[in-house]
Amino acid sequence: MNTIIGRITKNAEINTLKNDRQVVNFSVAINDSYKTKQGERKELTSYYNCSYWISPNVAKILTKGTLVELSGRISSSAWIGKDGEIHSGLNFHTSDIKLHSSGKNSESETKQNAKEETKNPFAGDTDDDLPF
Repeated sequence: MNTIIGRITKNAEINTLKNDRQVVNFSVAINDSYKTKQGERKELTSYYNCSYWISPNVAKILTKGTLVELSGRISSSAWIGKDGEIHSGLNFHTSDIKLHSSGKNSESETKQNAKEETKNPFAGDTDDDLPF
């Protein structure tokens, strides 16, 4: 299991496959920096094409600019484009999504939607007599 943290580059899209199964597709940019031997700071951005199969409803909160923490599996792909050039990409098969900040939505709306989407292991537990 891998974890990445980055910003969504455009609003998520829901795609329906032939068997009526739905997948949420979105991309994430991860910024990193390092210093060269000469002491010069270099910026590096990696892009991941992400897929989420668990619930299509999460697409409405995955908006451009949202900072997300994703858990899942990384894979890579390569292909020859119509231009004859070799292309490659990084894919992230997402199993868990945590929101850290909102994009276009207001923060409170995003938090509310995230609560609706997140699987809570204590859902239905109404014991309000907590000792702390």
